Amino acid sequence: MAFKEVKAEELQMNPFTKIGKEWMLITAGNEEKCNTMTASWGGVGIMWGKNAVTTYIRPQRYTKEFVDANDTFTISFFDESYRKALNICGSVSGRDKDKIKEAGLTPYFVDGTAAFEEANLILVCKKMYHGDILPENFEDEKIDTKWYPQKDYHTMYISEILKVLVKED
Repeated sequence: MAFKEVKAEELQMNPFTKIGKEWMLITAGNEEKCNTMTASWGGVGIMWGKNAVTTYIRPQRYTKEFVDANDTFTISFFDESYRKALNICGSVSGRDKDKIKEAGLTPYFVDGTAAFEEANLILVCKKMYHGDILPENFEDEKIDTKWYPQKDYHTMYISEILKVLVKED
């Protein structure tokens, strides 16, 4: 399958649906070794004058090691027929198994990082900032109680969108 590059401003997606309901894969690494994880938290907008995304990764996720070790990573979106693959990538650790193969996905390498041929939208991202979510900064303590019972606070990454690829028909 082929992809074509489009301008971020041309995207016709609803981020609340794409991220929160359809989910996405955050992928980092290269042709030698890469890993991916399913995510349903994030954002898209403008930061520091650049098209940007925010992503959130818990410290125990294997993919975090790949995101931390590389300047770039991708976010891949899929149609509903890949829900089972996304479930596998969100519940199986790449430390223990080849979850990419188990999910039936085909790595697609672009600009020194990894994505997937089956995706219908890929964002190639470059990290600009990262920081840990801190419990003392919650204005509403219920958020801490509900979302962090194990105190495994996410690292937030703010990243520039370097390239937007859409699947060609």
